[in-house]
Amino acid sequence: MTELATPVLADGSDDIDRASADLAARLPSPLEPLARLAYNYAWSWWPGGDDVFRMIDPARWEVGNHNPIRLLDETSSATLERAASDVTLLHRLGELLGALEHDLSRPHMAGKASPVRPVAFLCAEFAVHRSLPIYAGGLGVLAGDILKQASDMALPMVGVGLLYRQGYFQQRMDRSGYQLEYWLQVDPERVPAALVYNGDTPLTVTVPLRGRDVVVQVWRLDIGRTPLYLLDAQRPENSAIDQWITSRLYVADRPTRLAQYALLGIGSMRVLDAMGLDPCVVHLNEGHAALAPLEMARREMALGRSRHEAFTAARERTVFTTHTPVSAGNEGYDVSEIVEVLGDYPEQAGLDLEGFLHLGRTRPDNPHEQFVMTPLGIKMSRSRNGVSRRHGEVARQMWQSLFPERPADTVPIGHITNGVHVPTWMAPRMRDLLDRYLGAGWEARAADPETWRGVDDIPDAELWELRNALRAEFVQQVRVRSVANRLARDEPRWYVEAAEHGFDEHALTFGFARRLAGYKRIQLLTLDRQRAASVLENKDRPAQMVLAGKAHPQDEEGKHAAQGLFTFEREPAAMSRVAFLDNYSLETADHMVAGCDVWINVPRPPLEASGTSGMKAALNGGLNLSVLDGWWAEAYNGTNGWAIPGDILFDHSIQDSRDAATLFDIIEHEVVPLFYQRDEHGIPRGWVQRMRASLRTNGPRFSAARMMRDYAGDVYNLTTSR
Repeated sequence: MTELATPVLADGSDDIDRASADLAARLPSPLEPLARLAYNYAWSWWPGGDDVFRMIDPARWEVGNHNPIRLLDETSSATLERAASDVTLLHRLGELLGALEHDLSRPHMAGKASPVRPVAFLCAEFAVHRSLPIYAGGLGVLAGDILKQASDMALPMVGVGLLYRQGYFQQRMDRSGYQLEYWLQVDPERVPAALVYNGDTPLTVTVPLRGRDVVVQVWRLDIGRTPLYLLDAQRPENSAIDQWITSRLYVADRPTRLAQYALLGIGSMRVLDAMGLDPCVVHLNEGHAALAPLEMARREMALGRSRHEAFTAARERTVFTTHTPVSAGNEGYDVSEIVEVLGDYPEQAGLDLEGFLHLGRTRPDNPHEQFVMTPLGIKMSRSRNGVSRRHGEVARQMWQSLFPERPADTVPIGHITNGVHVPTWMAPRMRDLLDRYLGAGWEARAADPETWRGVDDIPDAELWELRNALRAEFVQQVRVRSVANRLARDEPRWYVEAAEHGFDEHALTFGFARRLAGYKRIQLLTLDRQRAASVLENKDRPAQMVLAGKAHPQDEEGKHAAQGLFTFEREPAAMSRVAFLDNYSLETADHMVAGCDVWINVPRPPLEASGTSGMKAALNGGLNLSVLDGWWAEAYNGTNGWAIPGDILFDHSIQDSRDAATLFDIIEHEVVPLFYQRDEHGIPRGWVQRMRASLRTNGPRFSAARMMRDYAGDVYNLTTSR
């Protein structure tokens, strides 16, 4: 490993402080500490953190998408003055500020990582909070959870991504159920971000793209103790075409998408170097940033090392996580596209064009094979992993051709099963309940199965009361959202009223929320409409279903799958029992995983790499009914939910019919009877027993605390003990 290539110029921490001070200067004196809190997203997962901002102006807090910078900028002086005299608010603010100061002063986790030699976590998207809409789905949600958990464990880490000025698309469904897309501007000066400066000018680097140097600036956000750096091409030195590179997440234009990945891979290393940060580990979260180790090798050669030494050193610092066995997630590029976007960069990295193309091909000698980032990431890393046990097996088979001398079961691709950040995804009511039975500070011990044994001490009545309360809150939200969605589509009045009066806070509530890709098979829910209707219209044992999800703008198959649900939603049995919530987001997911009794997941095996939404539902006492694929293949034990076989059939129509029949067999004969089998106190003892088993088994195994312990010890090699 090299010494620091440059002295520390700026890491953005001073710029965050200045932005906070500027905001504080506009606030009444008692509220000035709010500015410091607003510029660190730690408040978003701390108990009561949301409340201190909501107390200032509840309506504006909701309208502003829970963005603390917008709230404090836009709230009137009179309202701020009233808030400044609220003793309860000021007391809570003092507690949170004290917690922040204590958190930031903790020593770093022992090991080879340090603030100037951190783990650099590179990802195309980050879902940190609803106020920062630069995410599309599960990949970004996982990335956000990793940054938060690194902060909780005091692991020196920095995240690096792109600042998409229009983020990901917003979704609106028309009356036929067809998805329409639109985009909203993301103003970095109106979120908790600060432009990083080097002295009096913004810190910039250049990235060679399309035969010219694209100038990149960087914004810093604080995720607890973890900085997140977002690269931004919207600079006056750049052409309009080059500024568009950081416009939209997963932009439709293929060369622009490739330019985004090059900007992320090359630019991330150049920005960290310019800030004097020399990562001890570079974690490529999916293949988008796979050019990063080539950039590290280029720097090593510039310092005088041979190409072999430079590439070896770069590989030794790089670890790679693959997230998908789906072909669309491993996009290939023609030679002409590579040449157009990257130009002579391969030569700068010590490779001729053929040598570079070999790194992105599974069969290097095939001149017609496209260049794919995933093989590049695999070849340029010392450690590779899938995101569940089964996905590791699939990935070894999928990429066996990269290791032709090895049988598939010995291909060097392991697995670290995903986990979710418990404080983010557990509803406050559930957290309060577990505080009483798992002991003080239990969240810090969430990866330890012993921590969760206290779940057995929770009385059935309390667990059931909690489930009823979470469902009731959610049903009220569904009523409001469904009415608003149907009114916005100019639906008939009777159809609007069905949503307002039909959803029942006591009814068994199913949830399904996924990216609307074909392999997620949302169509299985209505493949047999008569059976689906019979479940929903049973007056003695009522059930209801809440759905959400987005299809990629170019994914017509996913869009048409959603249309099928809309036609079903208008049928008499479904109009008051089925709701599709437009514009799936972190906010929607948060409500759904807390409020649904049963979480349904029916991917086509073996295409579900992991999945994390079911883990979040389990944290809130929900039960999973899922295909044995991804995480559920290692989570299900017969007592903690229900399972649909995960074997592979190559005739998809037969498989879909079989799995849909199995799904409704389980619902009709197991799920519904167990939910409504009540004792003299109105408690479904068998259901509560499954809730308890789910919490006890899934809580520790599928927490981000366990996941990050595994990464730190087994992949990053930061620690000597577990």
